[in-house]
Amino acid sequence: MREHLFCRTDDEAHLTDDDLAGKVLRYLRYVSMIDTSDVRVIALGRTVVLSGEVANDNEIGCLEECAASVIGVHLVENQLQVRVRH
Repeated sequence: MREHLFCRTDDEAHLTDDDLAGKVLRYLRYVSMIDTSDVRVIALGRTVVLSGEVANDNEIGCLEECAASVIGVHLVENQLQVRVRH
């Protein structure tokens, strides 16, 4: 099954928690050009929690800003961490 890309029909502000989390994750993948394979998004009301691992601190900030810009998101709790290289 093909995964949906972010599109204008995602601009509905009143979504369920799962729908909002999916919308944010699709948007992060669409606009950030960052490997989000280890990123998880949970929505609790209008608060979005980002967790997982990314390559560097710049990516952490970029993903937080992208998530905050999504319609329907009022607060982003950023729990992302830099991936430890072995």
